[in-house]
Amino acid sequence: MTYTKTAKSLHWLMAILIFGLLALGFYMQDLPLSPQKLQLYSWHKWAGVTAFLLVLFRLAWRATHTPPALPASMPKLAQFAAHAGHLALYALMLAIPLSGWLMSSAKGFQTVYFGVLPIPDLLAKNKELGDLLQTVHMSLNLLFAIVIAGHIGAAFKHHFIDKDDILTRMLPKH
Repeated sequence: MTYTKTAKSLHWLMAILIFGLLALGFYMQDLPLSPQKLQLYSWHKWAGVTAFLLVLFRLAWRATHTPPALPASMPKLAQFAAHAGHLALYALMLAIPLSGWLMSSAKGFQTVYFGVLPIPDLLAKNKELGDLLQTVHMSLNLLFAIVIAGHIGAAFKHHFIDKDDILTRMLPKH
């Protein structure tokens, strides 16, 4: 059994968006202040809002469409690890954009989605809190990169070592 076309599309769309967000976020943080850096921050925030909206849709889809069961031959501990890993991925897909939104609010930089839709600030401007939330946002992203690496590594292990269908059932052409 494979995932639905919608689940696969959301998975790969989110993967591309998240890799882009991570790359852009790590790249732009050390740039000197310039109009280009401000534009990159705007793009990063727009993509982050989009990722947050997509993960909400993805969670709603998953809640109403049962994913394929893990192979019965998979050890219980491995099944637990798979479920825990997916839970961590979803939690981070929610926590990271929220931490970015909170950070942006505390630093006094309102997000204006695609330059036209102002998103309300969640916090009053507070430099110390903004700096703390920046550390939280960065730490969550580093953790996310580690969890993603584990997710990819597990998919490859299933495909190349266990030779089961865990990876192929999420591929677009299957």
